[in-house]
Amino acid sequence: MRLSFGQEMRMAQKQVLAPRMIQSMEILQLPILALQERIAQEMEENPVLDLRDAEVGADAPDASTVEEQVHPDAPSESEKELVVDDSANHEDDFERLMNMDEEWPDHFQERPSISRTGVEEEGERKHDAMANMVARPETLNDYLDHQLAWFEIEPDLRRMAERIIYNLDSNGYLKTPLEELIDPNAGPEALKLAQQALELVQRLDPPGVGARDLRECLLLQITSGMPCYEQLRTLISDHLSDLENNRLPVIERRTGYSIATINEAWDELRKLNPKPGAGFIETTVPNVVPDIFVEPNESGGYRVRLEDGQTPSLYISRYYRNLFQAKGTSDEAREYIKRKINSAQWLIESIEQRRSTLTKVAQAIVDHQQAFVEKGPEFIEPLKMQQIADQVKVHVTTVSRAVDDKWLQTSRGIFPLRKLFVGGTVDADGEQVAWDAVRLKLQEVVDGEDKSKPYSDDELVKQLAAHGIKVARRTVTKYRKAMSIPSSRQRRDWSKGDQK
Repeated sequence: MRLSFGQEMRMAQKQVLAPRMIQSMEILQLPILALQERIAQEMEENPVLDLRDAEVGADAPDASTVEEQVHPDAPSESEKELVVDDSANHEDDFERLMNMDEEWPDHFQERPSISRTGVEEEGERKHDAMANMVARPETLNDYLDHQLAWFEIEPDLRRMAERIIYNLDSNGYLKTPLEELIDPNAGPEALKLAQQALELVQRLDPPGVGARDLRECLLLQITSGMPCYEQLRTLISDHLSDLENNRLPVIERRTGYSIATINEAWDELRKLNPKPGAGFIETTVPNVVPDIFVEPNESGGYRVRLEDGQTPSLYISRYYRNLFQAKGTSDEAREYIKRKINSAQWLIESIEQRRSTLTKVAQAIVDHQQAFVEKGPEFIEPLKMQQIADQVKVHVTTVSRAVDDKWLQTSRGIFPLRKLFVGGTVDADGEQVAWDAVRLKLQEVVDGEDKSKPYSDDELVKQLAAHGIKVARRTVTKYRKAMSIPSSRQRRDWSKGDQK
């Protein structure tokens, strides 16, 4: 075999996405808040883009209507091929730009002047936003460090306590061995000092902080004055694993405590906090804004409506159209304006295409899941993306992008649009049953069982079959674990029935 370096010419066919197609897919995938951010970013980068006031543009036709009026024989948005050839130098480009205000009157408007009142209002809004910013919450380390300041202790002990405090994890545990917090060349006095510092930290609030494992954390929280103190100390010290696996008869044999006493102590144990530092973790709830609203129509069905009232309506500024026509404008400036107008028109068309595609996809989904919208999650039906793609006549990846990160507002709450795509199985009557419905029925069976004799996984299979749902045992086990449902032994109430 001969190896050599050189140049050769080869013919091959490959599919390359045009820039407009890439932008269209990106815009389609954006949720409403991200779309607003994208529009704001584009407006900063493209000076020919401008906003139309809601009052001014309320009666104006949208981009698709303008396109139909100007080009009645043009293909629809879903059929439009987003391909652009940047390699050719078309002589009619400048002539086309000269006449764009006549072809697109709705998108070429005078740049509105910004009044002083508008500037002042914007400044007031920013000032209000800064004044209402949420202050940084106090961390666990700060909280413990503030308490430590009240102790009159030696500087070396204080420094070691602070080192321990800032090595605690988010749950308040000290996972780092004390030996790693001191100088490796230090003597036994340094380790003794570290132990004293740890004892000091463990005296701070919240109770249980500074523990090295769950057992130590729970022991730090019990006091001699609380109910079942001795039983609690015994259970925590020697039988945490037995409690976790609901082996109460084993504890009864080894401790001599009755089942009733063990259950009473267990109730007190549940009042303790296994993660004392978790209360200081900042939990941010994402701001969910529905992209689609479902509303009943006159025929008894439902129609979808996109939440685009807060989406800025864009047009191409006439200011730059006049600048383009001005005789004193250089060729370089004209070429720059041409590129920016093309980019702006691409963005406007991509937003219109997003609106059209998302509306069609959402309407097809809602039509299929009408029972879910009317009656709730237990009536959801199996649905695959390919079914919607075939119905809307788009590629399945387009459906995937359209539903990604989109939320649906119904009368029963807000749901991720992707949640309405579920697999399923076949019931006894040959009808399709969604897996979500199987999970809900499984939870219902477990909640209604006799806790003195809870169902095993095999018995759960039989119970589901009695309700017309045929599933394998491994499926029941998989869903039970996914739903955090304990095993039959762990669910058993030993205070009732036979204890063998």
